[in-house]
Amino acid sequence: MAIAMVSLLVLSVMAGCSSSTKSEAEAAKENEKQPLIVQGPMPIEAEKFASKLSDVKEEKSGSFVFYKGTLDGYPVIVTKTGKGMENTAAATAVAIEKYDPIAIINQGTSGGHDPDLHVFDIVLGERTVNLGSLKTPNKDEGEGISPKEWIPMDLMASEGSAGEDPDAENIRYFEGDKTLLKAAHAVKDTYTKGKIVDGTIGSADVWNNEVDRINWFHENFGSSVEEMEGAAGAQIAKAYDVPFLGIRVLSNNKVNDGAYNPETAEANQEYVYEVVKEYLTMIEEK
Repeated sequence: MAIAMVSLLVLSVMAGCSSSTKSEAEAAKENEKQPLIVQGPMPIEAEKFASKLSDVKEEKSGSFVFYKGTLDGYPVIVTKTGKGMENTAAATAVAIEKYDPIAIINQGTSGGHDPDLHVFDIVLGERTVNLGSLKTPNKDEGEGISPKEWIPMDLMASEGSAGEDPDAENIRYFEGDKTLLKAAHAVKDTYTKGKIVDGTIGSADVWNNEVDRINWFHENFGSSVEEMEGAAGAQIAKAYDVPFLGIRVLSNNKVNDGAYNPETAEANQEYVYEVVKEYLTMIEEK
């Protein structure tokens, strides 16, 4: 009888400990803060920001590098995505699945499409658009090619063939998150190397050097700048319902002879750092 009572007591204590431990683990999980993710395609566009974080640990998934750290105690992850739309889409999906971010900022350099913008000016992605999703007109052999007659192809318009759906012949814009934009506007005055404007960031796996082609995109898509990543990140973020904003600095501008300057990458990261601090303050106050 005594042995049975002792055994019962031990089991009760163990059950209590197990229940307590489980409860504490669940509570810790609930108190975990969702990290903010800052993306940069190349080392020059990511590593400066990563160096500003505290307690940084590096993780890799495939070719993607994630610098996990904190900013003023809040978890921030800098992702070096690699260049191009495919790399960015994959890196964004991996990051969302692994880290469940509260928001994503895609930032880096870009080439100007707007003649009123100059090297070191920054464009906040009020909208982001895929400039490479296009459909050509029907032409037989020998009839040539007509790039200015190409029309947009919205791959998200339906689950059927884009060639059969008239709704697919529209421009798909991904809207920048309003709260992230508000944070970016709030710290505009911290940036003194150029002006900061809301605009349309265009993306594609194409590097446009033909000024007439650049002007065509500017006139027909409203593009302020072009780069090779943002729209892919925006599309994946939308699929997961994660707030997203592109922030791009002009490193050159063919339409007004703005020469390439690599120092723009660091200048942009300095500004984005201020945006992140402001955004974290805003969400912490909620």
